[in-house]
Amino acid sequence: MIFALVGNQNSGKTTLFNQLTGSNQRVGNFPGVTVEQKTGNIVGHKDVSIVDLPGIYSLSTYTSEEILTRNFLLKQKPDGIINIVDATNIERNLYLTLQLIELQIPMVLALNMMDEVQANNGTIDIQQMRDALGIPVVPISAINKQGLAELVEQSISTTNNRLKPEHIDFCSGAVHRAIHAIAHLIEDHTQKQGIPIRFSATRLVEGDELIYRFLYLDKNEAETIEHAVKEMENELHTDREAAMADMRYQFIGNICDKCVVKAKESREYRRSVWLDSVLTHKIWAFPAFLGIMLLVFAITFGVIGNRLSYLLVGGLDSLSRIVDKALTLYGINPVIHSLIIDAIFAGVGAVLSFLPIIITLFFFLSLLEDSGYMARVAYVMDKPLRKIGLSGRSFVPMLIGFGCTVPAVMATRTLASDRDKKMTIFLTPFMSCSAKLPIYALFTAAFFPRYQAFVMIGIYLIGIALGIFSGFIMKNMIFKGSPVPFVMELPNYRFPTVKTVLLLVWYKAKDFIQRAFTIIFLATIVIWFLQSFDVRLNLVDGSEGSLLAAIGRLIDGIFVPLGFSDWRISTALITGFVAKEAVISTLAVLTGASIAEIGEILHTLFSPLSAFSFLVFTLLYTPCVAAVSVTKRELGSLKGMFYIIIYQTGIAWLVAFIVYQIGRLVVS
Repeated sequence: MIFALVGNQNSGKTTLFNQLTGSNQRVGNFPGVTVEQKTGNIVGHKDVSIVDLPGIYSLSTYTSEEILTRNFLLKQKPDGIINIVDATNIERNLYLTLQLIELQIPMVLALNMMDEVQANNGTIDIQQMRDALGIPVVPISAINKQGLAELVEQSISTTNNRLKPEHIDFCSGAVHRAIHAIAHLIEDHTQKQGIPIRFSATRLVEGDELIYRFLYLDKNEAETIEHAVKEMENELHTDREAAMADMRYQFIGNICDKCVVKAKESREYRRSVWLDSVLTHKIWAFPAFLGIMLLVFAITFGVIGNRLSYLLVGGLDSLSRIVDKALTLYGINPVIHSLIIDAIFAGVGAVLSFLPIIITLFFFLSLLEDSGYMARVAYVMDKPLRKIGLSGRSFVPMLIGFGCTVPAVMATRTLASDRDKKMTIFLTPFMSCSAKLPIYALFTAAFFPRYQAFVMIGIYLIGIALGIFSGFIMKNMIFKGSPVPFVMELPNYRFPTVKTVLLLVWYKAKDFIQRAFTIIFLATIVIWFLQSFDVRLNLVDGSEGSLLAAIGRLIDGIFVPLGFSDWRISTALITGFVAKEAVISTLAVLTGASIAEIGEILHTLFSPLSAFSFLVFTLLYTPCVAAVSVTKRELGSLKGMFYIIIYQTGIAWLVAFIVYQIGRLVVS
């Protein structure tokens, strides 16, 4: 038995999915979190699975989420639907419910957030709503696990008994005549294709091109349908989509008048309005955002993260010395000794030492996300993004890009137009991913200890500014046209839940540790091997005559105008293409520095100016191989992937060159 979990964005859909399946999918308080369908078995019912579909507002085909959801419902034909609605905003949520009823699939309505409705003296007559809609209605609170057992029991019972919705005719007057005329015309087509006749008729009234093609309607049938729609529009003096929306909302209004006693203005809503008077203000919104992010960076790199990182460095360094002495006493082969101490401990340990910084930063970012603030940032960014040809919807993938470019590029699937998707993919690498954090943390601590937070936020702002600059170029030269209109819901501010915050931090920590012991581990061993042997595979006394030195010297001249020309630096940048954290592990292996000494060793390779130039280049040059491969897949073009690699690396070299050369003039 398979259930489709369908609902509006921010209706608590993923929270309900997690509670029913015991899984820990990411829950976000802003749109675009669920970009693909997720499947899990309901706890206690191993033969019953539930599919968490993306949040949508209707079964139209304007966005990829709507297309994915509709295709699943029409083609995969689930046994039943659990339609979750936000009971605090029931009028808007029921619009999708009426469309789902037309699919004639066994269905249960889950009224979520009933605890909030009751807390604000609101009520909903459940039995009367059941009678009005012709489907079972179950009040629940997903976050508090209230009513979930009844929901599962009712859903299984409804599906086992194949109880389809009782009422599907919500229309009257001109709309009624148009729908029924079209229904008679297409009845044989819908039977042949196996899709509901009422759903097909209403979609044709709204001008759905996909349904036209899916039913294989001939020219005469299409003209007859358009004639019926035109008569309806002329009689109602409105267009086809507005006529259908008016019909549905009139029916919803009648239901709510009979069944719903609206809650008083909630405390959460009043709090949200008060906070939004500052955080979404046309003047203060952006300075507030910068201030919040500066505070996050200051705490992460100045108060908590750095101190925890120093403690971990001390622990790893002590462990390295203990293992070193143990291996020496054992008399192990010098090559194996070097591999364990100089490669694994120096390389992987150098990356692991930044784990506390990663955890601290994402702890604060998850607080902002779960509170509902990040939805406001997307809203605030809509206006500036429109100046470069995008909408605020593109900010969600870009925001995810500050964590990792791979899921950020995948999140562009939620964008409505192919133009917006491609342009967002090209700009997302300018949002500095978390894999670069160890590089920033190491260099800012070594060269700018007093101004670490300011330098860090400056690095991020450079990336954002160059993304905006690139957007202007692409808007006027490559991706001409206008972005798709952006509509989003601003959820009430909520206190972050401990579980959601800890889960997000855990996922980031786990991902970082996995990368350290897989990709970074392998890259470190390869670097150690290339550094330890010459072209004849003889062990070398120093790294100057190694294979790696030969490779590094081939390109080190490219970086002379940027202020860093040592072959070890150019080699570290090459390995950074595998994974950005590998830059640190490579420098640790090549310099022979212990975990605690690597910051001091950097002063022999860089000046403060060249170090900043290196940070700028690291910020901007080509994304890692995983990000590049997923970019190729989403663009469906090898050429587009190479454009991104060449453009990012080219602009990284140019900007680092300008920074270093202007810096030299200022210093001199």
